[in-house]
Amino acid sequence: MSDRLNTPSERSVKNSGLTVRVSRTDDQAPAETMQDRAYQTLRHALIVGKLPPGKGISLRAMAEDLGVGVMPMRAAIARLSAENALAVHDNRRVSIPEMTMDRFDQLMQARLLLEPACAMRAIGAIDTAALARIRAHDDQMNASYQSGDAELYMAANYAFHFEIYRAGQSEVLTRLLESIWMQFGPFMRKVYGLVGTARLTDKHEIAINAIERRDVTRLKLAIEADILDGMDLLGKSIFTDANDSLLSKGRSAGRSGRKSGTSGDAA
Repeated sequence: MSDRLNTPSERSVKNSGLTVRVSRTDDQAPAETMQDRAYQTLRHALIVGKLPPGKGISLRAMAEDLGVGVMPMRAAIARLSAENALAVHDNRRVSIPEMTMDRFDQLMQARLLLEPACAMRAIGAIDTAALARIRAHDDQMNASYQSGDAELYMAANYAFHFEIYRAGQSEVLTRLLESIWMQFGPFMRKVYGLVGTARLTDKHEIAINAIERRDVTRLKLAIEADILDGMDLLGKSIFTDANDSLLSKGRSAGRSGRKSGTSGDAA
């Protein structure tokens, strides 16, 4: 999905990990616009796993990367901190919040509740053009995996899911889901390297077929199973000893998804 940063006249900035598009008229841009740009860029970076967990991030360095002042950056970080996507420390360093088992379990359960609901609300509103975009996102995801572009893979996966969810105009639910995806994104980057090692069936293709047939139940099951596949891989990449007991909760909650006979992508 677009991070809504493109403008008619722009230059590219890349320093310590963030690559963004910055307008040449930034000096005249209102503070609110710069804050929103910083927020949207950081939000997108979190979703596609561009900001790694376990590594401190300098507020000033991020401001320089985005070509904005420290104050707009600080405000953007405060918004993301309120959404539990970033942690701000006493020394003004910023980091990805630790992923505990309890937090993982809660976020996974939230996805299992909200994403199938969004998909079911949207199925009747997905027309031919929207379905074509959904297919294009899935094709881009497959192509980026083959080319080894992890960031594009994750961006295409995000675009696939939210192209479906937004079709139902579920603004409240999709906003909540975006917050959840921001919290998972930095850790999901690890899953990218595990996708090829897992024997998974393509849940995205089954979801697309369900949309074509207007089969609400099959779409719900495909989305649930897709989430569980990704969360299984993620849990195994983060946790060790207690991993089985944690993931068994998710499997139990989404057992019907497993029975769909589908399997798939890194959620």
